Amino acid sequence: MCIRDSPNGAGKTTMLNVINGVYHPNKGQITYKGESRTQMRPHEAAVKGIARTFQNVALFKGMNTVDNLMTGRNLKMRTNILLQALYWGPGQKEEAAHREAVEKAIDFLEIEGIRKTIVGRLPFGLQKRVELGRALAAEPEILLLDEPMAGMNLEEKEDMCRFVLDVNEEFGTTVVLIEHDMSVVMDISDRVIVLDYGRKISDGTPDQVRNDQSVIDAYLGVAH
Repeated sequence: MCIRDSPNGAGKTTMLNVINGVYHPNKGQITYKGESRTQMRPHEAAVKGIARTFQNVALFKGMNTVDNLMTGRNLKMRTNILLQALYWGPGQKEEAAHREAVEKAIDFLEIEGIRKTIVGRLPFGLQKRVELGRALAAEPEILLLDEPMAGMNLEEKEDMCRFVLDVNEEFGTTVVLIEHDMSVVMDISDRVIVLDYGRKISDGTPDQVRNDQSVIDAYLGVAH
């Protein structure tokens, strides 16, 4: 699991957008599964097993929790519209498989009680959890989380930390997490990368990064 932290404006979200194919790098390249993916687009990234959440919750506020999570299965649907319209047949079997994956995400995130609740009516912390559920419903190999704990209270942060750790442990998913809370970063990460205005200034274990003088200078200022 790779956790990335740095001050505002350092390029963290831009980095995720490049990995996700929203932006294309003007130099350098992204290598994924042994292939250079410099011009990869968001839908190609999703097909390749990359899912993400956003700083600002990006849900369908007028839909319920289950339907929002089902949108995470869109790229895995194989039957055409005609077959999906038939009650019996491949379409029904496929939908049952997709709903099973969604129910697995619901159970994992402990949101059974809001399955049919319109997400626009949910408190912010639960909306964040639903957004994570939609990403998990896609069964990604790499999960990009852009400040998933922003705006949460202490209890909500603790729950989200537990879910992030469990995603990595139970599903073997690689998690790339952007987070400002240094205590969270140091507690749950295997590897920490620190950016300073688009430049990587440190890369290592939490202990290595914590004692890196370049990180200390960037956060606390250089003594004069």
